[in-house]
Amino acid sequence: MTLRVTFLGTSGAIPTAQRNPSAVFVNREGERLLFDAGEGTQRQMMRFATGFSISHVFLTHCHGDHVLGLPGLCQTMGFNERENPLAIHTPRGTRSIVEGLLGATGARPSFPVRVNEVGPGDVALDHEEFAVRGVKTDHRTRSVGYALIEDDRKGRFDRERAEELGVPVGPKFSRLHEGEPVESADGSLVRPEQVVGSPRPGRTVVYTGDTRPTEEVVEAAADADLLIHDATFADDLADRARSTAHSTAAEAASVAAQANVKRLTLTHVSSRYAGDPSPLCRDARAVFDGEVLVPDDGDEIEVPYPDVE
Repeated sequence: MTLRVTFLGTSGAIPTAQRNPSAVFVNREGERLLFDAGEGTQRQMMRFATGFSISHVFLTHCHGDHVLGLPGLCQTMGFNERENPLAIHTPRGTRSIVEGLLGATGARPSFPVRVNEVGPGDVALDHEEFAVRGVKTDHRTRSVGYALIEDDRKGRFDRERAEELGVPVGPKFSRLHEGEPVESADGSLVRPEQVVGSPRPGRTVVYTGDTRPTEEVVEAAADADLLIHDATFADDLADRARSTAHSTAAEAASVAAQANVKRLTLTHVSSRYAGDPSPLCRDARAVFDGEVLVPDDGDEIEVPYPDVE
């Protein structure tokens, strides 16, 4: 089942020739989600062929480099005769800012738009197979991160054991896997726990937006498959990171190490490193033993299930 992350914008507050402002596109088996919408996001969506059929936008905060792409994106959707509703999730206390952005040109979107305020721990999106929850972050304004958490999957079905117990090949296999006991060929009852293993974990992707390191992100990202964390500065600018409420690459790596995540991606890259992010990689790899990436705009990451090598 597909879980693909496309980095549409990886720059810090100042865009560069190489990097657009913040935007991350997630395709989870056809459910298309957008996290932040910096200036030019609609063009990045065209450039990297994600399409515009998103159902939800999740804003981490309302600084311009995370939201100024929203009016143009909604206008383009309207020009494309969109009729489906769009949900925009935004930190508590910022609904009026988002609504002001949507009406900035004097006209509201031509399709239904719902603006939903989200706080830490709130379920922003409750899908039948996954949820997106708010995570407490620490920036200079009202902010929230997001954790996409899939439900556990069914355990593995032991076909060989089922046949040994006399279950005929066919629909009864599916019924057992769905948790229903069935009769074997000799009339005895075969229960699901006899042939189905323990539930297997789904996948978790955490996106922080701009933030200082927080214990809440560590908790939300525990054993996550992918952590996308603010890493605006290298370690030699740690004071600057603190004063602007951002993180260094080493601090992001420390969060990843504490949370035991599988992969760490460093985003919101300062324009200082636009052409050469190696200082960020170096600092992070000195702290975190797992995989560290500084994605370029357009890079895609496939997130496999934890039990798939």
